[in-house]
Amino acid sequence: MEQTNEEQLPRNPTEAQGLLIKAVYKQFGAESLPLIRDVLGKQGQALGGKIKKKLPDNSLSTVATAFCKSFDPSKINIITISDEKFQIQGGSCPFGLENTSRELCEAVMNIDFEYFKTAVSDRIKMKIPQTIAAGDSICETVYEFKK
Repeated sequence: MEQTNEEQLPRNPTEAQGLLIKAVYKQFGAESLPLIRDVLGKQGQALGGKIKKKLPDNSLSTVATAFCKSFDPSKINIITISDEKFQIQGGSCPFGLENTSRELCEAVMNIDFEYFKTAVSDRIKMKIPQTIAAGDSICETVYEFKK
């Protein structure tokens, strides 16, 4: 029996996690966002703590370079990596959140925010100027230190 698009199996654990996130959001709406943000933030803290132990230093450029190694270089565009700023763009969402909502994207991106906050500094801030989840053509994320 052939699978329809809705029944397609995830290609990796991130896509599977995205299916669960979207199902929870569809079922419970905006009320689920604090839960999603909190649980995924804990995942980010755990991952950030692990990478911090493996790297020679916890500068933003070192952590960002390690972070980028987990992505397919054909799917991301690194705009800036420095000790002051890390800016990245992507043409697709690894969680499959396309055309869901900005709020859901922001909750899910707490993984990456807490990753950088844990691995680099609690002075890191994250901005999401564009997101495919809200219908933008690309996702763009910027990490900088609070002024």
